[in-house]
Amino acid sequence: MAKNQVQFQKGISIHQFMKIYGAEVQCQKRLFEMRWPTGYRCPNCSHDKYCQLQSRALFQCNRCHHQASLISGTLFAHSKLSLTVWFLAIYLITQEKNGISALELSRQLGVSYNTAWRVKQKLMQAMKERDDETPLEGYVQIDDAYWGGVKRGIRGRGAKGKRPFVAAVSMNEEGHPIRMCFTAVNGFKKAELTRWAKAHLRPKSLVISDGLACFRGIEDAKSFHYAIVTGGGADCVELPYFKWVNTMISNVKNAIHGTYHAINNKYLPRYLAEFCFKFNRRFDLEKMLEQLIYSSIQTAPMPQRLLRLAEVRW
Repeated sequence: MAKNQVQFQKGISIHQFMKIYGAEVQCQKRLFEMRWPTGYRCPNCSHDKYCQLQSRALFQCNRCHHQASLISGTLFAHSKLSLTVWFLAIYLITQEKNGISALELSRQLGVSYNTAWRVKQKLMQAMKERDDETPLEGYVQIDDAYWGGVKRGIRGRGAKGKRPFVAAVSMNEEGHPIRMCFTAVNGFKKAELTRWAKAHLRPKSLVISDGLACFRGIEDAKSFHYAIVTGGGADCVELPYFKWVNTMISNVKNAIHGTYHAINNKYLPRYLAEFCFKFNRRFDLEKMLEQLIYSSIQTAPMPQRLLRLAEVRW
């Protein structure tokens, strides 16, 4: 039997990573090249002439005298951690298929749990913001899903404490999954699904769903919708129309249970985004490392108060 080329990628070994990003000066050089590929530009006036203040590690514009550091305005801003620690965290998160918990991250990085938790949450936020910029298109399988809730008593949609989320997977012409988008929502109502579709679907996409009434809201977002009434029960997950979306839901839930055991419902959007980000870039593990570094450059600073708010609407 032929090996799955995606699963058997070599990725980046820890030895390769340390050779490229093992020193602070190496990380600084790469971050500068990624942030300003054509040379430094003042973030205030875009002037390209500057001087470096060695004593404070700042760039000063020769025109407006605005001062900026290498990490100012990025996700790394206001952090006391070195870039080597940040880059190692990015490496561990992107190269681990099922995710890495904040506790394990703290052990690997040699930092406190609280510090590792903040690093993890910030990087997952960068993942979420980047994936939200690329809507699904073409043929899309969609389903309603839930996370958390009580372990006994009422199960399914009526259970207390469950966090609803939309699970969607786009397919290519051969029927293979290309991208997925898992998004926490405030409930499965028509207006809520319309807002979701406008943010996460390209117009004229063909969306296949079960008979849940709220999915008709997708039509109001200028996408085509075809409902297949499944009747519920275990047999409905075996239908080929929903094969990949149900597979992805199962895989993500199993990975979250196995890696994190339990997560706070208000942080669910970020954890879902982590799996989507890595799934959507699974064809090139080596490139994924730099993609998350670049995403961190494009993400605004996230102080503690914003991390704790957690909820980010589309």
